[in-house]
Amino acid sequence: MLDENFENPYYTRKDEFNEKVTNSLKDNFTQIITSLGEDVNREGLQKTPERVAKAWQYITQGYQQNPHEIIQSAIFEEDHKEMVIVKNIELFSVCEHHMIPFFGKAHIGYLPNGKITGLSKFARVVDAYSRRLQVQERLTTQIMNCVHNALDPHGVAVVIEAKHMCMMMRGVEKQNSVTTTSAFTGVFDESATRSEFIRLVNSNLH
Repeated sequence: MLDENFENPYYTRKDEFNEKVTNSLKDNFTQIITSLGEDVNREGLQKTPERVAKAWQYITQGYQQNPHEIIQSAIFEEDHKEMVIVKNIELFSVCEHHMIPFFGKAHIGYLPNGKITGLSKFARVVDAYSRRLQVQERLTTQIMNCVHNALDPHGVAVVIEAKHMCMMMRGVEKQNSVTTTSAFTGVFDESATRSEFIRLVNSNLH
């Protein structure tokens, strides 16, 4: 298990915001709040447009990150021949259809082919792709392709389980529905390997 102690040049917390983008978003959110029938000048809303402008830049910071480079920043040669799984990676994203959040967990597995990467890189790749306007199906495939292209392993497996606020807050308003998506390459296309991955994801070994 790798726990790298060096600073990652490809992943930084976004606490600074582009002033031009912030001002543009601020004007737009001011118009949205006004169009909804609220008084943007009342005390509780006076700073809301700016706060929301910065929040959306943070929520969508994945557009400024390169997931492939995140993995490439910590690749090591290692003759490990068994499956590696990182599961229960928390994710938060925004559905591109209604711009309402969805959230859940990602499970990533791969069978190394002479190269491994730092385990935290999987969580950062998930963040880089999920912090964009997304659909869960595309997000699942993007994560799989990124791991496959960066490590060239014998196979990659990705499963995402998520709840969508667009189904909970509006429309059908179903509070307990969970959407599961999966993507597999290489040896994970074989039923035995895929079954082992699913079994380990569902197990409680800790």
